Amino acid sequence: YGKLGGIELGYGSDLDMVFLYDSDDYGMTSGARSINNQTFYVRLGQRILHILSVQTTQGILYETDMRLRPSGNSGMLVSSIAAFEKYQKQDAWTWEHQALVRARGLVGDPILIEQFNRVRQGTLSQQRDVDALRHEVLSMREKMKANAKTMDIKQGDGGLIDIEFISQFGVLAYASRVTELLKWTDNIRIMEVLVANQCFGEVDIKELEHAYRELRSAIHRNSLADVDERLGIDDFQEITASVSEVWRQIFVKP
Repeated sequence: YGKLGGIELGYGSDLDMVFLYDSDDYGMTSGARSINNQTFYVRLGQRILHILSVQTTQGILYETDMRLRPSGNSGMLVSSIAAFEKYQKQDAWTWEHQALVRARGLVGDPILIEQFNRVRQGTLSQQRDVDALRHEVLSMREKMKANAKTMDIKQGDGGLIDIEFISQFGVLAYASRVTELLKWTDNIRIMEVLVANQCFGEVDIKELEHAYRELRSAIHRNSLADVDERLGIDDFQEITASVSEVWRQIFVKP
């Protein structure tokens, strides 16, 4: 999920992940100390997280974030593919389907990854009420702004999150008829498909690709810069104004 799923890892990025398995929860392992399958996969997930985030003399490999798993922090660390599919169909919020746009099978059994791809594609290609979807995406963005730093390149008006939300809205709204949108998890190629198929009609989103590259590059530079050298959203007023105008045309009806 996230920047890892969207093939956009930056300097210092954490890893947003979900662990899935395909096994009978009530089956048992065959080792000398037999345990049920679910316990086995939970312990395996814990071991993987430990390897990734344990503090060593040279630091850690990655910060990890598992909050996008079904039911978030209150859910199981690992999920069967059957439970994951049921959750996506019956219980997931719209913002969780937005997050699924950027999810991809990274490592594991090829058959299980193909099962995940089927669930992802089936979820994202559902027929949706576009006006209701627009309202839900806009509502979630407003909630995020309430807790955001207004000068932040990612969170500020016309920043990266606005572009990502437009991309995700486009997938959820139009993937039922433009199946190529299901192929990609990165924002640039998703936007290229949205443009090629004129999904937003008269609203021109071509400039969003350039804006996204510029703002993402600025975040990379900030990660490597001293505090006094860091860029803010005010350093990109022309770009953010363009993004905000596209946002207005898509989400704010006259």
